[in-house]
Amino acid sequence: MYLDIIHAKLRMVMGSKKKSWYNMILDELGRYRKMDFTFASGRILGSMCTEPFSIAKKAYRYFLETNLGDPDLFPGSKKVETLYLSFVLDLLNAPDTAGGVVSSGGTESNITAVWLAKKLSGKKKVIVSEGVHFSFQKIASLMDVELVVVPLTKRYCIDVSMVRDKIDDDVAMVVGVAGSTELGMVDPIQELSDICSERNVFLHVDAAFGGYVIPFLRELGYSVRDFDFKFKGVSSISIDAHKMGCSAIPMGTLVVREKKWLEDISVESHCVSGKKQAGLLGTRSAGPVAAAYAVTRYLGWEGYKKIVKKCMNNTLYLMEKIENIGLNVVVEPCMNVLGVKLKKPYNVAEKLTDHGWKVNIIDKISSIRIVVMPHVTKKVIDEFIPVLKKVCKEEGEI
Repeated sequence: MYLDIIHAKLRMVMGSKKKSWYNMILDELGRYRKMDFTFASGRILGSMCTEPFSIAKKAYRYFLETNLGDPDLFPGSKKVETLYLSFVLDLLNAPDTAGGVVSSGGTESNITAVWLAKKLSGKKKVIVSEGVHFSFQKIASLMDVELVVVPLTKRYCIDVSMVRDKIDDDVAMVVGVAGSTELGMVDPIQELSDICSERNVFLHVDAAFGGYVIPFLRELGYSVRDFDFKFKGVSSISIDAHKMGCSAIPMGTLVVREKKWLEDISVESHCVSGKKQAGLLGTRSAGPVAAAYAVTRYLGWEGYKKIVKKCMNNTLYLMEKIENIGLNVVVEPCMNVLGVKLKKPYNVAEKLTDHGWKVNIIDKISSIRIVVMPHVTKKVIDEFIPVLKKVCKEEGEI
């Protein structure tokens, strides 16, 4: 009924202004879109996503009507997926036996990883840290698994000694994080790998954010922990192209050490051309995959390294500016994520929104989070700092 009324009103307006129905709808959508914050403005400071590269947008449009769930109809799209997976496998130092499943992002990848570990082991316990992504709360509810939560260290990484203590014969999986959602920290994956190898336990690494950062940071000479398949205990890794991969939303990948493991979660897929499917989704657009592949081809290794270098330089620049106005960061960053200590983070974040700036709140550690993505330039930082200073003075933070 509501839509019928709106439809009638719009047709009346259309008739009076001699506009086409087509343009009326687009005008309406345009008004809604203008209500959104944009990455291009530079004022989204709390998101782990960024504005997709121009080539990503064009590639996405090429593949709007495609369905990777029906590969015989779209063999070109399937080829693009294969080429993109090849890039990701190389990026993560995956062995020749490895395989991958494209997903909608970190949440779906994490769900699929737990699904796989549970299938392979027949067990239900999953060891996670207090800093693990919130998707694991969904997983616990959805998949009838028990989360065994261990504390973080003073450096906001998983407490490895507690992991060793908690592993028993009922544990299906241990989860390590490479680029935590809250502070961008990297768990000691090598140590977790050693433990999981000893106990024959599946180790999943959530590198949704760090997967497109850490390899380039290490090559640039930054002291950051490694995380990938070079460690024999690592069983699977999630990585998102729509974060530091600079591609279109949504786009993730789950890579597994042994491609044959995917057979354990594959089902027969009747009514479409593929005989079996291993992922959660049946119908999957090739648009995000094409966008991600286009960016990897356009940038290459050196292009990504330049982006990461710039983001890290800007992160350190921002940290200096924050400290110069009398605030403190939660912990020295190991990648392009900063937590700023505050007594009243909600008040500060709300006032920043009033001034047109969006940050995230980390209530567990009483701070706000700033992610220095490619759209957060030094010019943006110079515009933001005076506003942050003004708001923090009003709230008695400085």
